Amino acid sequence: MGINVDFDDQYSHHHYQRVEIPPPKPFLKTLKSNVKETLFPDDPFRKFNNQPLSKKISLGFQYFVPILDWAPRYTLQLFKADIIAGITIASLAVPQGISYAGLANLPPVIGLYSSFVPPLIYAMLGSSKHLAIGNVAVPSLLISAMLGKVVNPHENPKLYLQLVFTATFFAGVFQASLGFLRLGFIVDFLSHATILGFMGGAATVVCLQQLKGILGLVHFTHQTDIVSVMTSIFTQIHQWRWESGVLGCCFLFFLLLTRYFSKMKPKFFWISAMAPLTSVILGSVLVYFTHAEKNGVQVIGHLKKGINPPSYSELAFSSQYLAIAIKTGVVTSIISLAEGIAVGRSFAILENYDIDGNKEMIAFGLMNIVGSCTSCYLTTGPFSRTAVNYKAGCKTTVSNIVMSIAVMITLLLLTPLFHYTPLVVLSSIIISAMLGIIDYNSAIHLWKVDKYDFLVCISSYIGVVFGSVEVGLIVAVAMSLLRILLFVARPKTFVLGKIPN
Repeated sequence: MGINVDFDDQYSHHHYQRVEIPPPKPFLKTLKSNVKETLFPDDPFRKFNNQPLSKKISLGFQYFVPILDWAPRYTLQLFKADIIAGITIASLAVPQGISYAGLANLPPVIGLYSSFVPPLIYAMLGSSKHLAIGNVAVPSLLISAMLGKVVNPHENPKLYLQLVFTATFFAGVFQASLGFLRLGFIVDFLSHATILGFMGGAATVVCLQQLKGILGLVHFTHQTDIVSVMTSIFTQIHQWRWESGVLGCCFLFFLLLTRYFSKMKPKFFWISAMAPLTSVILGSVLVYFTHAEKNGVQVIGHLKKGINPPSYSELAFSSQYLAIAIKTGVVTSIISLAEGIAVGRSFAILENYDIDGNKEMIAFGLMNIVGSCTSCYLTTGPFSRTAVNYKAGCKTTVSNIVMSIAVMITLLLLTPLFHYTPLVVLSSIIISAMLGIIDYNSAIHLWKVDKYDFLVCISSYIGVVFGSVEVGLIVAVAMSLLRILLFVARPKTFVLGKIPN
């Protein structure tokens, strides 16, 4: 038995109201509103309306220097929380700073300098409460990969160091310019999948590079791809040092065990946070009493005492390698910005507050410009340090100031104690930190949710591991842009039925 419904009958008793089409806007008005929506989505000038001049000036200072906004409300209770968090991250900053400087082929003390000045600048200018500032593995590797091609850091260390400071300066200029020009949205083009694959690939490459330290090899390839590294390792089997290997594996096991324990029992997060410094102390004591440095275990050696000497006279603006320094600065600045802002945002979401991408860019840019003039190299907000800062209960950026003071005390008084620190311990610290960055669970999730995003992720991973860090970056950005173009050209459409009238 068929039921026949006439659409005209069904809808005939409805009254239709004619809606007027809005009048067309003039072209300039449309353009102005589009530009405003893109560059000023947060409408930063709103609070300046109808205010007297003195109030406008004070609001302007508070906008550009956020510490002036919250410092008057700062309490002793907050300071107690921040001082504990600051000391905890300082215990991580010292071994990581020394380790990552080694990744960039820089003297270990430059890594410590980089954990002293930039955190002070960020504490005044940054908008994230939890971001802990310091040098990071992937940009360190990028610096050594790009600048190491034109200047050998071992044969010409002075020129190499000058180029690193110059690259850091241009990284800062680029970051601050993006912030001042309100171009924070550019970083959003690096999709989550892109960054996931790129960081995973870079972490894999960093781990492979550390086999040099674990196996106690003196000569090693400067290439970062997996084929070159494996060739370098297996053609030197006769030079492997078992003492170094055993020590490295023991410390790596210890670091991974403490991390696993802290994951299982989150309130004991401090055990995993203190593990790197504990490893450095244990390793140094062990080497000192067993004289292992005479038996093939390489140590850091002499570390210069004292705080950062100025380095503005070292900036090599007239060098023949200026172009490569600028290129290195721009590439590393994008990577460190993407990491710093992503980390800051993820912790801001957890604590339900907003961070301003443009302010963050200005803060990162200025801390790197000042850093390049005070013997520091590129810094940003690394995930591992920020996670420890958050878990240690930090409330404001004062934890960065506390960390900075702790590093200053280390530089003034404690550097001679690191003389006997074995390099193999630093390799173990880097490997354990990098294993935390390789996020295969997110990659599996991408495969289930969106196959194209998974393809972007894997392409950038393969690009980094089998090509080089720059190849991986180019592949990642190209795939992201292709994705955006495909989405614009072929948006998702649904065929709908047509009802009369």
